[in-house]
Amino acid sequence: MATKNCGGSVLACCALLLALFAGGESVTPRKNKENCTCTYAVTIETTCTKGASTSNHISLRFGDTNSNDILVKHLNSKHIRRVDPLDPQVLDDVPRKPFQACVVDQFQVKAQCVNSPICYLYLKLAGTDDWRPGFAQVHVLEGSHSHLGSDYFYFRRYLPRHAWHGLDACEKEVTPFGIKQKRKVFIMT
Repeated sequence: MATKNCGGSVLACCALLLALFAGGESVTPRKNKENCTCTYAVTIETTCTKGASTSNHISLRFGDTNSNDILVKHLNSKHIRRVDPLDPQVLDDVPRKPFQACVVDQFQVKAQCVNSPICYLYLKLAGTDDWRPGFAQVHVLEGSHSHLGSDYFYFRRYLPRHAWHGLDACEKEVTPFGIKQKRKVFIMT
């Protein structure tokens, strides 16, 4: 189920190297990590509070300590299954409306690979409904990257509308001019 595409640009790199060598220039080959994609399993619980469910669009943003920022504009369209919160086995694979009360949903996202553990996660609610998520978690479904998943991010409150809300446990550099944080943004629609 996990996929990784890092060799897609090998032919282009070989052609570039041949062109450079023909021109008399030397170059050191580098592995291009920017083209590597990983598959993530995003698990989100909606609490059992009355009015906790939503039918609005939910956006997700998460990343690692190395400034890799992954943005999913419409998480609803990535829904794959409903899971049992006590025993993480699949209840069914029938497509259902995500973010219903007392339900744990799982989503699959293909995006840029992270290089260090995921340390921040934000959710954004767009629309007029209220939504009260319980927790969110991201797992990397790659063999060599599987240790880079996240801990649980707990919300347990209604999200504000049209604003990013979440937790950031990344280490940051504090300077006299403020907190220094550099991020590369990868947008997945």
